[in-house]
Amino acid sequence: MIASIITIGDELLIGQVVDTNSAWMAQRLNEAGIELYQITSVHDNREHILSALDEAFSRADIVLTTGGLGPTKDDITKHVMCEYFGTTLVEDSRVREHIHELYKERPDVLNRLTATQWLVPESAKILTNRVGSAPIMVFENEVKGERLKAKGEGQNSKFLIAMPGVPHEMKIAMTEQVMPFLEFRERSQGELQNGGRAAYSLEAGSIIHRTILLSGIAESTLAILIEDWENALPTTMHLAYLPKDGIIRLRLSTYGEASNEEIEMQLAALKPLIADYLIATEDLPLETILGNLLKERQQTIATAESCTGGRLAAALNAQSGASAYYMGSVVAYDNRIKEQVLGVAHDTLMEWGAVSEQTVREMAEGVRALMHTDYAIATSGIAGPTGGTAEKPVGTVWIAWAMPEGTIAKCFHFGVAREREQITQRAVTAALVELIKSLNTKQ
Repeated sequence: MIASIITIGDELLIGQVVDTNSAWMAQRLNEAGIELYQITSVHDNREHILSALDEAFSRADIVLTTGGLGPTKDDITKHVMCEYFGTTLVEDSRVREHIHELYKERPDVLNRLTATQWLVPESAKILTNRVGSAPIMVFENEVKGERLKAKGEGQNSKFLIAMPGVPHEMKIAMTEQVMPFLEFRERSQGELQNGGRAAYSLEAGSIIHRTILLSGIAESTLAILIEDWENALPTTMHLAYLPKDGIIRLRLSTYGEASNEEIEMQLAALKPLIADYLIATEDLPLETILGNLLKERQQTIATAESCTGGRLAAALNAQSGASAYYMGSVVAYDNRIKEQVLGVAHDTLMEWGAVSEQTVREMAEGVRALMHTDYAIATSGIAGPTGGTAEKPVGTVWIAWAMPEGTIAKCFHFGVAREREQITQRAVTAALVELIKSLNTKQ
């Protein structure tokens, strides 16, 4: 299956809004094994949208669009879709009821412009946008208009799914409804090719994904390590490698009624091979994994940060129920704060510098004592783009973990080619991963 993405909106083309939707959608398509042929951004202009649709359908089986579904005059996507597929707008009572429920606490929003949102293309399948007013429109093969038929395209293999451009609305639609449908459709095509019977739906699915998290091994090295296991997987299973920020997500996907049992059996065979690198058997944020481990043990943690500037604290604090285990943080960017608040010795800073094993150890031990916690993490490094030296180049980060059994510290080199934000994010990831690994060994 081949897909194309079209993002619609003048704001994208003048640089007023950065198109994050396409990158996120591309990742989801890639994870599902769906080839993405092209990403196109167009103006809120009839001819531009029509020509983009023609181009997309000439190459792709699935066209995904975002944007242009609002209630104002500049949002013309619904009208252009009606023209393209040879249909008209009609009132949809389910969409009307949803919008009234959505804005029941804000009657001022229910006006004549809002009312245009429950006018939808008659031939499209309408899916509820549960967090917004713009409905999701699905044009299936049997509702194609004369425009596409005239080009001789296969009538049994083309779909268009139009989604809102608001990122969080699009992500919910993609996750809950669109991706299950696309994955089912991919499966159905394979079944048809093998003489089977295709069956898929936008409302239900039988695809099972299991994702495990690993760290401390390169993607290529991991692939070689588990090569024999991967080659022996049943043909109904697919393995995807999803690396990001020092973490590798291994996602195993399968289909069918017995798939859950089968996937667990395969994972049981995999785990001994990757035991040294395994972080978690669930696809959860690292901060959530760490928080769950601490809650299970009824233990607490504090943080002391320099180069990460509070990002570690923000990650931990973002978790629901974090007050049960996260006691607080000291962002000690200046050396005076390291000394006066965290108790780092003046001589340590003078002799070894702020970015050193000695300093980061004292920072971790200092904040642990200050906040009376079981664990503490401290970071100090050179995030750049300036400040590096030959001895300590940009990307050098020292991280320490103060624990009941003692304090350990490690030096990481995240590379001069990375941007400041990338360096700090890698530092946060490394800080969480090492403590998770330590806690896992104590189970």
